[in-house]
Amino acid sequence: MTVIGFLKKTVAVPVALAMTLGMAQADTIRIALAETPSDEMAAFFVALERAKANGLDYEWTAFSDEELAIQAVLSGQMDIGFGTPYAAMQKSKAPLRIIFQLSKLKFFPVTSKKYETLADLDGEPILLHSRGGGTDSIANVIEEKVGMKFGERSYVPGSSNRVVALVAGQAEATILDLSNTNKIMEQHPDMFNVLEMFEVEASDEALFANLDWIQANEEDVQIFVDALYTTWRDMNADPTIISKETNPDGPIGQLPPEILGSLDDFYTAAVKGGLYDPEGGGMKAAQADMEWYSEAGQLEGDPASLNIDDFWYMAPLEAAKAK
Repeated sequence: MTVIGFLKKTVAVPVALAMTLGMAQADTIRIALAETPSDEMAAFFVALERAKANGLDYEWTAFSDEELAIQAVLSGQMDIGFGTPYAAMQKSKAPLRIIFQLSKLKFFPVTSKKYETLADLDGEPILLHSRGGGTDSIANVIEEKVGMKFGERSYVPGSSNRVVALVAGQAEATILDLSNTNKIMEQHPDMFNVLEMFEVEASDEALFANLDWIQANEEDVQIFVDALYTTWRDMNADPTIISKETNPDGPIGQLPPEILGSLDDFYTAAVKGGLYDPEGGGMKAAQADMEWYSEAGQLEGDPASLNIDDFWYMAPLEAAKAK
């Protein structure tokens, strides 16, 4: 049974309980994760440790997908969330704003050998991360650019879980992150193809919150963004910093030894592949997002006419850079 912890302890909470956590101490930031902790989130937890050392109190809840994390922030049950909630930003009356780009959309279509090009997937089922999330938007843009239409879309959070589905023959096409694409092709080169994909610079995961809450908690938000900014810059300079600073008693430290032992390889490949922007995204990421998510059908209107200030709040990131 999972345990709920507060203040400076990380927590893992079942989704059924997560939606009931409406109350928390006012000086504790409540973070909504879009999936359970994994090697892909080790850098984020290193940043949390740095923020905690500078006085930030926090708790986290792992939701089963991005939609639930977004809804938890919209409802005020959580303060900060993981995701790219552009559709919710445009349609909701709540002033959600992104404050930091966590990762770019560096994903790859991986299929069984029966498919050789993206066009071959016309009418074929595909396994994705979450409805309305980054892989869903990639599928939408593939359809637009290639002039085809996927068949049934199924959703399994976590690239590693979708690898398991592929290897078990439960799916024949999915979209995977850089690490798991490399892993499956190293282990099963004769079983799968990586289809040629166009370049993408938009955000996959970003940190967002209600603007009213951000401004009411300016000091805590700045501590958090400062920690993210220094971690992302240090990681790009030396990817091994993540394994060195991972707390052995934290959620990442409790992962299986084979995952912990591959953190250096994971972050070295991720940094080389351009997954993490050392500047935290900012205006460059925001402009790329306007174009990408408009084409993906999650934003309405001409990208050139969209006001970036309606989607991003740059002040904490700019303050972090100034330091």
